Amino acid sequence: ARLLPPAWTDGGDWSYPLGSDRQGRDILSRMIFGARTAALVSLAALAVGGIIGSVLGLVAGYFGSWWDHVIMRLVDINLSLPLILLALVLVVLFEPGTATTVAVVALLLWSRYARQVRAEVLTLKEMDFVARARVAGASNLRIIFRHILPNVFNTIIVLATLQVGNVILLEASLSFLGAGIPPPNPAWGVMVAEGRDFIVTSWWLSVIPGLAIMFTVLSMNLLGDWLRDYLDPRLRQL
Repeated sequence: ARLLPPAWTDGGDWSYPLGSDRQGRDILSRMIFGARTAALVSLAALAVGGIIGSVLGLVAGYFGSWWDHVIMRLVDINLSLPLILLALVLVVLFEPGTATTVAVVALLLWSRYARQVRAEVLTLKEMDFVARARVAGASNLRIIFRHILPNVFNTIIVLATLQVGNVILLEASLSFLGAGIPPPNPAWGVMVAEGRDFIVTSWWLSVIPGLAIMFTVLSMNLLGDWLRDYLDPRLRQL
């Protein structure tokens, strides 16, 4: 059945709890698969961007000198460009798809990790436990990964959690504009785009995935704020 409204409205059918689209596909099923797509893209992009940014932040903060200068200028360039505009330019250069979307989002996110990790490392490398490790003959690589990285790991986790909402929103925006996950793959942004021509007569096609995006982003932002407060003893004392 095509364009069935949600089951709780007039004309609805509980066989299609959230209604159906113009091809007769179940909205609830597409929402579930769309959630899987959003989770896959978010986790993969955060992992790739987080690893790249964290490593560069560790290098810039610990070694300083020209390493710090070059990496931070790249960070400044990345942060100065509008996310959506840069994402669209990158996507146009490659074939749209899940892998391309993950790569593009990761390239946009790494600078945030690099800047935050660098700031933490600049403080940590001057502490006594790092000085004692140097006196004991530990190599730079051992000091970075054995002594400094564990102390910035909480920061990385909190930043990743706070970025999940931004990643989901960015992926949905790219899909909505036709530059992300291509249809007929079930992505929330694609579903919103497919329903925009029917927003007056079949509002559920766009409103339901739009609400899913909104509540997911809000939930992840609240989770990130809670984690930040929980993992930072200074904030817990406020």
